[in-house]
Amino acid sequence: MSNDDIVDTLNDLIETSKDGEHGFRASAEYLKDPAIQQSFVRRAEECREAAAELQALVVRFGGKAEDSGTAVGAMHRGWVAVKGTLAGYTDKAILEETERGEDTALASYRKALEKPLPPDVRNVVERQFEGVKRNHSQVRTWRDQARATAA
Repeated sequence: MSNDDIVDTLNDLIETSKDGEHGFRASAEYLKDPAIQQSFVRRAEECREAAAELQALVVRFGGKAEDSGTAVGAMHRGWVAVKGTLAGYTDKAILEETERGEDTALASYRKALEKPLPPDVRNVVERQFEGVKRNHSQVRTWRDQARATAA
């Protein structure tokens, strides 16, 4: 795998991490459950740290690191705001949209792990992927609880 391919793969994951950071932070503003709100703020910080770690790898491989999320991520955050307005910013609606965002993050990391990454890069990506899976699982649990409460 060429350095350019490695840089492209890492930059895709940086965008994904930045989307997660912005999505968790924006969603935290509207959540009513203080425990989930605090958890979202922590997860936003973890996503920021993940992006910084990936940015350092990009530089090490001679590339220019991304420093923002994707257009799709911005649209998703916009949809969270629009849907939140329509749904009265219920925790259930926010959690459903956050889970969709985490579905996208899972797909991005799976795609990256299909590539022949150098072992040290693969280790970072695998470790971060475990964090994405934990986030997704926790958001799904909260979403299920919110659905049960709303029913």
